[in-house]
Amino acid sequence: MKATIYHNPRCSKSRDALALLQESGADVTIVEYLKTPPTRAELERLYARAGMTPRQGLRMAEDGAKAVKHGDADAILDAMMVDPSLIERPLVETDKGVRLGRPTARIADIL
Repeated sequence: MKATIYHNPRCSKSRDALALLQESGADVTIVEYLKTPPTRAELERLYARAGMTPRQGLRMAEDGAKAVKHGDADAILDAMMVDPSLIERPLVETDKGVRLGRPTARIADIL
């Protein structure tokens, strides 16, 4: 099975999700999204596959989230393009779907 993780190596939840993927035997592609941010179209696709809105994918712990947390999807995506730290992590994609790995156990159903 192939899997892609949008990963921040400094985040314990992201590291836990990566470990789960590796333990499951997945062929994992790691995208360090702070270094190589996804495009707006890619984020829209990921959120659509996950059945979530950009607001649900907004990392509220970041200072920049306060300015857009009540904005519409376009405003939130625009902010994420300027500051990828606003993207909640880890996002994991397999052929079975996309999940936000918070908590990590949420990705088990797409393995």
